[in-house]
Amino acid sequence: MSFTRRRFLSTGLATAAGAAAIAKPGVVAAQAASTATFPAIARLPTLSAQARAFTNAERQTRIERARQLMAENRIDAILISGGTSGRYFADLRMGGSERLWALVVAAKGKPFVVTPAFEEARAREALDVGPLGKEAQVLTWQEDESPFALVGKGLRDRGIATGTLGIDENTKFVFADSIRAANPHLNLVSATPVTAGCRMIKDTHELECMRLASKATLLVYRAVAQSVRVGMTNAEVENLVQLAYAKVGFPGEASLNIDEFTALPHGSAQPQTLREGSILMLDDGCTVEGYQSDLTRTFVLGKPTDKMKKVFDVVKTAQTAALKTARPGIVAGDVDAAARKVIVDAGYGPGFRYFTHRLGHGIGMDGHEWPYFVKNNMFGWDVAPRLKAGMTFSDEPGVYIKGEFGIRLEDDLVITPDGAELLTPQSPSIDDPFGGMAY
Repeated sequence: MSFTRRRFLSTGLATAAGAAAIAKPGVVAAQAASTATFPAIARLPTLSAQARAFTNAERQTRIERARQLMAENRIDAILISGGTSGRYFADLRMGGSERLWALVVAAKGKPFVVTPAFEEARAREALDVGPLGKEAQVLTWQEDESPFALVGKGLRDRGIATGTLGIDENTKFVFADSIRAANPHLNLVSATPVTAGCRMIKDTHELECMRLASKATLLVYRAVAQSVRVGMTNAEVENLVQLAYAKVGFPGEASLNIDEFTALPHGSAQPQTLREGSILMLDDGCTVEGYQSDLTRTFVLGKPTDKMKKVFDVVKTAQTAALKTARPGIVAGDVDAAARKVIVDAGYGPGFRYFTHRLGHGIGMDGHEWPYFVKNNMFGWDVAPRLKAGMTFSDEPGVYIKGEFGIRLEDDLVITPDGAELLTPQSPSIDDPFGGMAY
């Protein structure tokens, strides 16, 4: 998955805007006229009513868990500015401008928000509907004042004069550096042990949203696969994906790559056109209550070649090997190794020669989040994390033969108490990529 192809996921506001666009009567009428040309898309069910919003009580539980992790990691407070953690903990959507807009949660004492003075009313409005309500203090700064010194004042008021402040990884370097300069008495560290420590383990409601997002994506992919025709461009097919997501009721999008461009894991910007016998790789997903799906299906418009069938079977076997390996206590990189061994043993090796990327990534409110199925994990404080029940990942092995074609199968999985399970039915074959799906 490429984030540049999922711009609607970059902020909560963009997601909300996408959902609002779906609801506009004029848009709905135009979509109805368009989908009439594509019966498979017209038959898609509307799923949006199945999504349950998260409650303030759920978010308050997350804040208390964060405080537990702060104590375990000797962190006195965490600062969040930008990214999705503000929404996760407090239903706050904080923009990414050059002005500091931050949520600070202390291990002890009331949370506080630092915001430009002209944004105070908007900050209070957002806080009032979230779990912090009237509890959070709002500290404001004028344009000629330092918001970074204000962070220190808020901490001193809570008895943290020389303590440790965890900075969320999505916070801009200029903010973190300026906070350090304005508060030399503070010890600044990464907040990832707290933020990731909370967010990596999904609860029942989070998994419900992710299952629904995955279901919607697979239904959209099947309807689009049944609608493509010779002569269509990749851009036209991507427009079909938009129509289909509007029908199921969730904001989403996908990238399509065709023929030799499927050998590039994240595709190409080159215009591409479908012909009889073309191999197609459809990738990306949608969002349900802030939680993502990320699926890839590879299929053929017409009859696949014997080589395509062989490679598909290798990739499917690798995906299954990863699924069977993943379980609590296993080092995340060992899951990658299990899938990679299948591909290398089939003659598509060594190492990353044909399977050119890691096996998968964590997924949740962000399309890519901690941890990762790869050796030497990009995981901040732990390069060899062990799996725990409730973690969610993509499982996406691939074989990419430059100048010919590539095949990737991608489903999302959850680590269960005694193993792992996919959130969607596995693709049966390249001849029948969606099989007899029960939904």
